[in-house]
Amino acid sequence: MSVVSRDAERFSEVGRGAFSRGAAAVYWAVVVEALIVLTSAPGIVALLLLDRSPGNAPLFALAALPFGPSLAAAVFAWRDWMTTPPGDRDLQPARHYWRGYRLNWRDVLRWWVPTLVVLAVLGVNVAGAGALGGAGGTFALVSLVLAVAVLAWAGHALVLSSLFAFRTRDVARLAAYYLAARPVSSLGVVALLVVAAGVAVLATDWLLVLLASPLVALLVRNAGPVIADATDRFTTS
Repeated sequence: MSVVSRDAERFSEVGRGAFSRGAAAVYWAVVVEALIVLTSAPGIVALLLLDRSPGNAPLFALAALPFGPSLAAAVFAWRDWMTTPPGDRDLQPARHYWRGYRLNWRDVLRWWVPTLVVLAVLGVNVAGAGALGGAGGTFALVSLVLAVAVLAWAGHALVLSSLFAFRTRDVARLAAYYLAARPVSSLGVVALLVVAAGVAVLATDWLLVLLASPLVALLVRNAGPVIADATDRFTTS
């Protein structure tokens, strides 16, 4: 096979130019977004209908159940895009997404469900803080800080359980370890949480839903040091 024909085969799906690669990235993001919405549809509908009250925290947790496997599949798909050389990328994001969903949904739910329970309890704490009188403000603040820490931990756990075949307890331990061991990545997760919360509060919930795919892409990019360290230390070549 000639060099020309090999190059033509290599660039058969994603072209050489910047415009072609940019269009391919947009296509990938749109398809992954559509699949996130599809696999999370019951939870999305429930979240949009629920009143934004801390007292509804248990219902929010129940509605968020489908998001764990959906986001894990998106992490899997975006990681494939980011680690594949530009010339070797394909235009089949759905295939990568469904593969990630099939491989990871059970493992993700093993820690996702307890995490939602903890977040629901913290939400109830915030809702009931007013009954404590003067100490209620401090109690609510501590609960909010703990909730942010749990969500940051969950960001690391989502990446680890999506990309590695770790046991659930190892995912939990490593996610906690990387909170301190990779503080820049942990702050990056918190920053993404702030952006998501800001979009939900200042704009609309629908906009947050539509930004799910690019936010997951940023999460994967932010987790680069965590992924590299976990790969070097806990996997074999």
